[in-house]
Amino acid sequence: MDSTVICAVISLIGTLGGSFGGILVSSKLTAYRIEQLERRVAEHNNFARRMPVVEEQIEQLSHRMERLEERDD
Repeated sequence: MDSTVICAVISLIGTLGGSFGGILVSSKLTAYRIEQLERRVAEHNNFARRMPVVEEQIEQLSHRMERLEERDD
């Protein structure tokens, strides 16, 4: 084989290997970042579910304090 053809084949193999390697690394990074975002969204959703409960408890405690203050007067 001619040395030019051999050089071209080696270059093709290197280019394909580098491209596929880059695609795999990029895919892994994207999957990792999506996983982290999903975790943050899950934490936020958990917080959003608990807030109405906390607000209700605060309202109940406020009413209880008002009753206790009225009783002391």
